[in-house]
Amino acid sequence: MKPSMITKLANLSERLDEVNRLLSSEDATSSMDNYRKLTREHAEITPIVEQYRTFVQTEADIAEAQKMLSDPDMKEFAQEEIDHGKEKLIAVETELQKLLLPKDPNDDKNIFLEIRAGTGGDESGLFAGDLFRMYSRYAERQGWKVEVMSANESEIGGYKEIIAKVVGQGAYSKLKFESGGHRVQRVPDTETQGRIHTSACTVAVLPEADEVSDVVINPADIRIDTYRASGAGGQHINKTDSAVRITHAPTGIVVECQEGRSQHANKAQAMAVLAARIKAKQVDEQQSKIASERKSLIGSGDRSERIRTYNYPQGRITDHRINLTLYKIDAITEGDMDELIGALSAEHQADLLASLGEDN
Repeated sequence: MKPSMITKLANLSERLDEVNRLLSSEDATSSMDNYRKLTREHAEITPIVEQYRTFVQTEADIAEAQKMLSDPDMKEFAQEEIDHGKEKLIAVETELQKLLLPKDPNDDKNIFLEIRAGTGGDESGLFAGDLFRMYSRYAERQGWKVEVMSANESEIGGYKEIIAKVVGQGAYSKLKFESGGHRVQRVPDTETQGRIHTSACTVAVLPEADEVSDVVINPADIRIDTYRASGAGGQHINKTDSAVRITHAPTGIVVECQEGRSQHANKAQAMAVLAARIKAKQVDEQQSKIASERKSLIGSGDRSERIRTYNYPQGRITDHRINLTLYKIDAITEGDMDELIGALSAEHQADLLASLGEDN
């Protein structure tokens, strides 16, 4: 392990002792804000320090076993202890590296999920519906709430565009790798010759901004239009101009919302989506500068980048970023996405570890 990492871990170990003393003091709860900060810090650094102390103890055990090598009666036992200790050191060091990786500040946030039909006409709209169903089922398995904010249904089913808010712990951390182009290959119901058609959709996963104030939006930069909502929604929907469209001039971002039952509710929802999109644009610009010399293995997250193909005749899903093919298309499209998401997260983690090694 690098000396710089050892020093950092030793400092964290001392800090944990200090936090424990502060939390056990009589006036620990005199300031609840400070108490919450301390408990959060305690939870964050405890697993790191525990691994570090295991590492130190294992090193000490190896050193002790090496002293016994000179004793003929203990040599075999000592060598076994040394070999076991070295294996354990490698495992502990790997775990420590993972624990020390920088955390994405958006990982625990709710998300806005946007799915848009692309090439392929009606079939693309049906595929957009299938994708929305897949993510909704996955959200159900996680105990998350899915709230449709805007939906433009296609003529034969599915969606030309759908925007939903997904509320739940860790929603962004699980779904952040879904942004990009999704392609489907299958025989449409309307195809009489049995030919396989290819169509596509784009998916965008945006972390919710903490507050609209998290993004500065100048009122002079936006235009708000109201119009009569269309589609299902009850009798009121054809009588009031409750739907809202917001245009942000500096970025050209346009947000529409019509699912709420009042103009006020739709405006609030549209402003939240606008803030998230502006924030995502700012983050994308920052990350493109940082990653100009090094592209993540997971991909850029660009919506135009083709990331995954769903091949129904062969029953397979292929993620092109990590060359992973799974022959379980029915299960995955019903929301069983754990293996797919786990593989993407593992690859991302490996890439972060590699960059950590380059930086040190």
